[in-house]
Amino acid sequence: MTRNQGNSAAYQCSRLSIAPMMDWTDRHCRYLHRLMSRHTLLYTEMVTAPAIIHGDVERLLGFDPAEHPIALQLGGSDPDQLAQATRVGCDFGYGEVNLNVGCPSDRVQSGRFGACLMLEPTLVADCVQAMQEASTGAKITVKCRIGVDDQIPAEILPEFLETVSARGIVSFTIHARMAWLDGLSPKENRDIPPLDYELVHRMKAEFPQLEIILNGGIADLDTALEHINRGLDGAMIGRAAYHTPTDILCTADRRVFEQGTDSTAEDAVAQMLPYIENHLSKGGRLNQITRHMLGLFSGRAGARQWRRTLSEQAHKTGAGPEVVELALSHLTEVAA
Repeated sequence: MTRNQGNSAAYQCSRLSIAPMMDWTDRHCRYLHRLMSRHTLLYTEMVTAPAIIHGDVERLLGFDPAEHPIALQLGGSDPDQLAQATRVGCDFGYGEVNLNVGCPSDRVQSGRFGACLMLEPTLVADCVQAMQEASTGAKITVKCRIGVDDQIPAEILPEFLETVSARGIVSFTIHARMAWLDGLSPKENRDIPPLDYELVHRMKAEFPQLEIILNGGIADLDTALEHINRGLDGAMIGRAAYHTPTDILCTADRRVFEQGTDSTAEDAVAQMLPYIENHLSKGGRLNQITRHMLGLFSGRAGARQWRRTLSEQAHKTGAGPEVVELALSHLTEVAA
């Protein structure tokens, strides 16, 4: 099972990262995003520790080495299980293992992990200590909320950071919304509670030794850079990076990391074709990949035809790279 280890130095500070998103940031999505930005940190979907211990680890954790830098996000609240899962993640070559303390879904709450762990900072500290001790080189990090339910964020968030960082954890990605565990759906939890960016900035001022990364409601690179330039260590973008990846990722290396040159959606599509052929040769289906490509040309002439062609034809039996080439031809025709 042991794989080539990722370069842990690449994970010391993530100025820009793409949020872990269930059913979205799978290996095909990450491969596409990596073609658009060499330096942006990518995350897996959240994977529970028990699933890794008892499930098909290759299916759950396998990835292409080209996806580095890549982080594994774990869900769980049992220190021993999280330690086992961390060891497996390290064996697979993940350079970072992140503990989810932010997801508000009912399913996650029933398993006593995710955002409900904001109520148990000592347990979170025990978990990350076990993960740290089990790690063979991966950076251990935490993604959390500013609070849940009736908690007062300005009071509990500094206590949470102090308690958890006392175990040697130095990197926190903070979703700047409260999570309402009772009464709001996961979708509503993404929009209804107000964002409190200023609290996250105050946490950086209060804990300058910690790496503080902002998450929640960031829709473009300009906003991300505003927060970074104000003193935060990084920004994490979620839905905007998925639905309009070209706007976020194609200029990220130059603008955020000050390395490399801009990429294009057309180049990403061209480079995806061999990857698609390889996936199909192993029995995969075209739409498993192209569903992540629908937003590549968002806002451009021909984008509707691009999306329609992929949506209507990629799911068909025998569909192959020619469907992607046909979809791309609609854009080139418009350009001509």
